[in-house]
Amino acid sequence: MRVFGKRRWRRVSVAGLVTVATAALLPAATGSAVAAGGGHVPARYTEQRLDWHTCDGAPSLECATMTVPRDWHRPEGGPDIGVSVSRHRAADPAARRGVLMMAAGGPGGQGLRRPADFAGRSPAVAAAYDIVSFNQRGLPLSAPLRCQTQEEFDAFFGDDSRDRSAGAVRGAVRRSRQLARACQERSGGLAPYVTTDQTVRDMDLFRALLGARKIAYYGPSYATMIGAYYATEFPHRVDRLVLDSPVGFAGTWQTFEEGQPLSFQRRFEQDFLPWLAARDATYHYGRTAAEAKAKWEARRLALRDHPADLGDGQRVTPNRLDFGTSQAVYNAAEGFAPLATALAALDHWDTAAPAGRGAARKVFGGYLSPEFLAEYTAVTCNDTPWSRDMDGWVRRTAAYTAKYPLVGARSLAFAATCAAWPASRAPRVRVTGKGLPTTLMLASRHDPAAHYEGALAAHRALRGSRLVTVGGGDHGQYGNGNRCVDTLVDRYLLTGAAPAKDAGCPAPGSVR
Repeated sequence: MRVFGKRRWRRVSVAGLVTVATAALLPAATGSAVAAGGGHVPARYTEQRLDWHTCDGAPSLECATMTVPRDWHRPEGGPDIGVSVSRHRAADPAARRGVLMMAAGGPGGQGLRRPADFAGRSPAVAAAYDIVSFNQRGLPLSAPLRCQTQEEFDAFFGDDSRDRSAGAVRGAVRRSRQLARACQERSGGLAPYVTTDQTVRDMDLFRALLGARKIAYYGPSYATMIGAYYATEFPHRVDRLVLDSPVGFAGTWQTFEEGQPLSFQRRFEQDFLPWLAARDATYHYGRTAAEAKAKWEARRLALRDHPADLGDGQRVTPNRLDFGTSQAVYNAAEGFAPLATALAALDHWDTAAPAGRGAARKVFGGYLSPEFLAEYTAVTCNDTPWSRDMDGWVRRTAAYTAKYPLVGARSLAFAATCAAWPASRAPRVRVTGKGLPTTLMLASRHDPAAHYEGALAAHRALRGSRLVTVGGGDHGQYGNGNRCVDTLVDRYLLTGAAPAKDAGCPAPGSVR
């Protein structure tokens, strides 16, 4: 999953960037090996034993806490942190073929309980693998990063992001600088070490403590970057690799996110609005896409002066309309109907039926969280270089706002945060595919968050990969009701058989 937008003019390099080479291997007590960034890995990490217990609220899962160094590149002297891990044991121990590790997207998604859902959707894979995951460092239960209070988070997204008046722009930049500063001041020194590179080293320790010499891996969205980085730094530890809806790990976070305003607008205008117009008899939003767009824009304008009161302190403001709409077109597994129902309810809110009000609360009632934004900010600002030309960002994001307003309007907030972030010493990982088995990649043409253009670049960078292109615009292809995709992925994970060349799958069905 993902938030949106950023970048700038006078490029400023990030201090301390290096190209990651093959990591040194050190013996571990499990008989496998653990890699550190540049030195000896103390025995307190490699010889620990995970104390497994039933996960709270998830009886099919076991959970434990793994101790890792805060900085894998200097593991001897720094403080420790705890990372929460989980596993779903193979349903058929006699047929078990190994460990399948997965991670959550975002950055900011939580992976701890995901093996249970994965096993439910993919029983054949769950019979053959122990499915394991974790909450990445910086998230709840894994040394959570503290950046904002709930009130500060609400204020960060509080004003109308399309307001480009001088005062509004100054306010957005000020809040972004406050966020960058607060992450450093409130994190107890952790913020510089919440990176994808550090996370994949946590993963390799987890692999070793499980006693697995190699792992299979499945990751959607941002977790494709985690998987690609892991495969680059530890190619000899990868058995099978599935990257679903890849983010642009071939370049920088800045270049990847610069494409998102366009891709979200494309999904909204080319997929959702025509669908809505075809159902004017039901939703009364206009009989053409242009009419539906004009009515949506009129509703947004009206919400500036008269927000819709959802109850419990929640209101639909212009920003909340943007957020809810962009999230609802993110994945259409439930169809576009919930969003259309919610929009229709806003048109006659005082007399809307309970079903319409309920849909509106679900679609427009919330957006991300302080915990999500903290993780997202640290990873995207730390991993790769960002321009620090704030004036340039103001100019560029004004163009996004005018041309791709659905998410382009909020891009200044994210860009300004990373422009104000302290220079990072995270190593620059360059994905090549060297030393890897055939990798399976999945992408849809109108994916709004992980845009198809970025997926093509990632496919080119990961040499030897096979790309399965899916029709439609969903974000996340496997386990999404697409039999063609599920068959290809299951066959690959269970037998190792990948398509001989790039392939295609139709959309899972007409969007409802």
